[in-house]
Amino acid sequence: MPSTHYRACHLCEAICGLVIETEGDSIVSIKGDPDDPLSRGHICPKAVALRDLHEDPDRLRQPVKKVTDADGNTQWQPLSWQEALDETAERLLQTRRDHGADAVGVYLGNPSVHNYGMLTHQNNLFRFFRTKNRFSATSVDQLPHHLTSLWMFGHKSLFPIPDIDRTDYFLMLGANPIASNGSIWTVPDVRKRIKALKARGGKLVVIDPRKTETAELANEHLFIKPGTDALFLAAILNTLFTEDLAEPAHLAAYTSGLEEVAAAISGFTAERAAAHCGIDSQTIERIARELAAAPTGICYGRMGVSTQAYGALCQWLIQVINVATGNLDKEGGSLFTLPAVDQVAAIGPGGFGRHRSRVRGLPEFDRELPSAALAEEIATEGEGRIRALFTGAGNPVLSTPNGAQLEQALPKLDFMVSLDPYINETTCHADIILPPTSPMEHDHYDMAFHINAIRNTARYNLPVFDKPEDALHDWEIFTELGNRVAEGLGEEPRAAAAPHELVDMALQYGPYSQAQGSDHALSLSALKAAPSGVDLGPLKPQLPERLMTSDKHIHCAAPDALADLQRLAHEFNEPGADGLRLIGRRHVRSNNSWMHNFHRLVKGKPRCTLMMHPQDMTAHAVKDGGRATLNSRVGSIEVVVEATESVMPGVVSLPHGFGHHRTGIQMDTAERHAGVSCNDVTDEQYIDQLSGNAAINGVPVTVTALH
Repeated sequence: MPSTHYRACHLCEAICGLVIETEGDSIVSIKGDPDDPLSRGHICPKAVALRDLHEDPDRLRQPVKKVTDADGNTQWQPLSWQEALDETAERLLQTRRDHGADAVGVYLGNPSVHNYGMLTHQNNLFRFFRTKNRFSATSVDQLPHHLTSLWMFGHKSLFPIPDIDRTDYFLMLGANPIASNGSIWTVPDVRKRIKALKARGGKLVVIDPRKTETAELANEHLFIKPGTDALFLAAILNTLFTEDLAEPAHLAAYTSGLEEVAAAISGFTAERAAAHCGIDSQTIERIARELAAAPTGICYGRMGVSTQAYGALCQWLIQVINVATGNLDKEGGSLFTLPAVDQVAAIGPGGFGRHRSRVRGLPEFDRELPSAALAEEIATEGEGRIRALFTGAGNPVLSTPNGAQLEQALPKLDFMVSLDPYINETTCHADIILPPTSPMEHDHYDMAFHINAIRNTARYNLPVFDKPEDALHDWEIFTELGNRVAEGLGEEPRAAAAPHELVDMALQYGPYSQAQGSDHALSLSALKAAPSGVDLGPLKPQLPERLMTSDKHIHCAAPDALADLQRLAHEFNEPGADGLRLIGRRHVRSNNSWMHNFHRLVKGKPRCTLMMHPQDMTAHAVKDGGRATLNSRVGSIEVVVEATESVMPGVVSLPHGFGHHRTGIQMDTAERHAGVSCNDVTDEQYIDQLSGNAAINGVPVTVTALH
């Protein structure tokens, strides 16, 4: 008999609600849930591919160990869970005994925040390894957002969320939510929301080196030279101050430092920005005036401004603009969420620069080092060198800068273990792989992305399928490893509550609980009774109460950001050098490198092409559809060139996550759509010097035609 199940898609930040029909062990259909109060029935192609993920024959169902036969050939040998967990715990412990805790490295990839068991239970293991060598996808992504929130609002996860449904003016930089469904902005069905904005007379202005799918819908799109967004933003802010357009309004009573910021950016005029960024001064000043004059407005930037050489400065300038125009904590501006499981109240605020990496001296954030330093921390001899590495749900060979360097470093490890369902470009170097259950085989509550959502909602869903016999959830893997390490250290193992029990406790003491006097009286049982989710209402102003600064003030004059203005002024004191700059791009049917193993997401026209303006193609003697070599300081790759006027002259664009031609992987569909890895030419030395975040946009490159 067919069965109906409800589920939130976990494959991107939009967390769209799904209705899944099954028959026996098979998925019959996956459709959008019209009763989900956040996604309202919207889904994208990724959700339909959940069937491919669950049924994928390449997905590991039991632990495997790499062994070498008498002829020197390596093979993967199945292991029992007891063998795999025992050996993993012992090898990690041995590294700690012989070389200290810092000899154990940890890298966690982007999917780890999409699965709540990874978040709730990883410390069951890592509490025994207080290593300074922790890394994650944060520092090739959203680290500048976290820093800005820490500096200005007092907590790493206090993200201002664009209230697109009620705004009059939206200035968007380096973001493509039509492809991403929002990023640090959980906004399903954004196409309809943009159309509604325009229909009510609002305006969307997109600033981007490529005319993206989102820019195609905008009222206005302006090209900007990669890496110059901070100049543009500083000029916007300077115009607001010099023309007396800055009016923090309701924020004034609990805002400090705006006068200091005004003085610090006094030299960053529209004329100075125009000389470098490719947008004329009159247009920059017009946009500043339009934003100031709009009844409600938003300034928002994402990957294109975060993952560049001035990522942290850009995100800080964006939020100071929102404060200076009075659009922060305002309906139609940018507002803070109040999720049912409130991580802002539950976890620490984070910190910055409390220790630095051993080789290059890069700063930590939230006890993690920049991922651009991972390879050198493995390969460089000396005390504190990483000798054992734990990776969880990550593929840094394809997703961090100069992946080829990391690929060469991984074999130098004494031991590597990966919690991952695939033998991919990174895990193929592991000694042991521990595969968790399929997402369809465990329950789901989104811990991470409700804090970024356009509306406050809550949703819990039971598994679609029963957990197979002799399988472990990721949280059980962390628990079992932690128990074994505890025993090896002579400690008593801890009893571990299941993730859903922790969520239930958080719900029952959270802002919508009976304990807090809320009419919603949220609990796990209440959410089980509403499988499509519970609507908790639109975002509302919450300041100054929601601020986590000690004085309940917004701190605009962040010392590190003010100091970094000097670096910006120095670099752009003279005209910049000509040459090509590389940027990435997003596609609605992709998110991570492992999504290329699903037929529904890779079918159709090949997407791993180098977009190039016809003017640049002529100058470099490259033909449309022809092959060329893309070169940078660190390497070169062979690419197929696609002619398009959607990128500005001087800019080339290559998508993220491809490069599945490497030896040793076992992902058949991905190998047949191998493409090339953009991170074989991104540069681990080319980073945001303030934050340590990877600068994978704006990398200097050259293109040479192949005949």
